[in-house]
Amino acid sequence: MGGGRDAALEALTACRRLDAWSDGSLKAACRGLDRREAALAARLAYGVLQNRALLDFYLGQYCAQPFEKLEPFIRDVLRLGGYQILYMDRVPDSAAVDEAVKTVKRKKRQRAAGLVNAVLRRMSREKGSLPALPAEDRAAYLSLRYSHPRWLAERFLELLGGEEAEVLLRANNGSVPTVIQRNPLKCTAEELHARLEESGAALAPHPWMPDCCLLSGGGELEAMPAFREGLFQVQDAAAKAAVLAAGPRPGKRMLDVCAAPGGKSFAAAMEMENRGEIVACDIHRHKLELIEKGAARLGASCVRTELADGRQERPEWLEGFDLVLCDVPCSGLGIIRKKPDIRYKDPAALAGLPAVQGAILANASRYVRPGGVLLYATCTLLPEENRGVTEVFLEERRAFQKEPFSLPGLGAAADGELTLWPQRHGTDGFYICKMRKL
Repeated sequence: MGGGRDAALEALTACRRLDAWSDGSLKAACRGLDRREAALAARLAYGVLQNRALLDFYLGQYCAQPFEKLEPFIRDVLRLGGYQILYMDRVPDSAAVDEAVKTVKRKKRQRAAGLVNAVLRRMSREKGSLPALPAEDRAAYLSLRYSHPRWLAERFLELLGGEEAEVLLRANNGSVPTVIQRNPLKCTAEELHARLEESGAALAPHPWMPDCCLLSGGGELEAMPAFREGLFQVQDAAAKAAVLAAGPRPGKRMLDVCAAPGGKSFAAAMEMENRGEIVACDIHRHKLELIEKGAARLGASCVRTELADGRQERPEWLEGFDLVLCDVPCSGLGIIRKKPDIRYKDPAALAGLPAVQGAILANASRYVRPGGVLLYATCTLLPEENRGVTEVFLEERRAFQKEPFSLPGLGAAADGELTLWPQRHGTDGFYICKMRKL
């Protein structure tokens, strides 16, 4: 393959062998590539992850042996070639086939070269009349058509019904705009627009979130002068919505229990006009260093970090904060649009998450002063990690009660909780619950 194709294959291999996240694997694989080849690598790697089950189904129709019996490396090469044939009009089919065969030969898999050539050439010839998907089982069809595990397709069918579940699954495979938040500590909206335009970027106002924009063009974000100078941060509107629901105010004291990589702490510092104190915690020291660098870049001097486990009590913090934010570790199934490999998590490994989330929430609640706010948030759409956790908490701790809040463009959450959905709100999937200590 070469260039972007090799980088995509390397990223897919890391995801498979090392159980690594696609974004980190891709970033490592693209080091040294120019902008064009890096963009190709991202399109290929994410495209394969988003459509893996569907690609496997079609490729399997053209293999003499069961597709799942092929060597994993050969399956990845075929998926990359198949994705280019079916989804990338600008890449000639002949080039996709030839590059796949060259890769196999270069990796000393000479005996597989004929298979790769035959399968991809047949797919190219017959791509106008691909085999029909089985449609008699709705969950099986949606699982295959949108390459989500069957258990996840069944859950979304249960939660949303057939029509909207399909819209969500389709959205999970769609392109995601880059949403940025202006840093009012450093610039006005006019100044930010001018600086980004100097980098060749284009901006459009976010449909409903103030001080947020949709960014396109301009090259690598971290290389932009406006980014390095801290004029903006990358943050989805759902994450900012959680901060706005919490209601940070200048001069207050806030604890961000599971803060890394720091986006909500930074957004809160902006809302607080950098006046007050924000203690941003994480269990990993290297993540605290990332938060510190981000705070310095943005000029958020009210943010300081602490190494802490959200489940273990810190006596010196008891009833010491006006606002405690718990954006807890979760399954991440609300951000499949951005991390397509999240869909392949083992559901058995997710079963223990509510217990961990509940333990963090219970411990963090001890740090809220009387009259203060406790905000629980996740980037998942599963009720057992969301309302299931907060309902148990509120039943056991009668000193807290849910409190209504309102968000720009979305209106009031009269019962004190809100789930944001990609297909409804154009955001990450996100759950927010605001509670006040009596």
